[in-house]
Amino acid sequence: MEVVSGDPESRERDHARKRLDYALAGISEYWIIDPAQKQITVLSLHRGDYIVHARAGSGQQAASSLLPGFSVAADQVFAAAEDR
Repeated sequence: MEVVSGDPESRERDHARKRLDYALAGISEYWIIDPAQKQITVLSLHRGDYIVHARAGSGQQAASSLLPGFSVAADQVFAAAEDR
């Protein structure tokens, strides 16, 4: 899981460069937690590239493609972050 930082350079790194690095490393599943957009994106590696398995925002669940039955409520993730 990667939590996206707020500055533009970090956002580009977290959404694009790390995505490429993780694909090259063969990481099967990659979650991007974006607090600014309040969105969780679950990416699954398919033939060397990531495809979007799921996107979850307010009122939705983000589910793993790798771990059957594992999911998180986007609202709870972002509420917990705000409580810190």
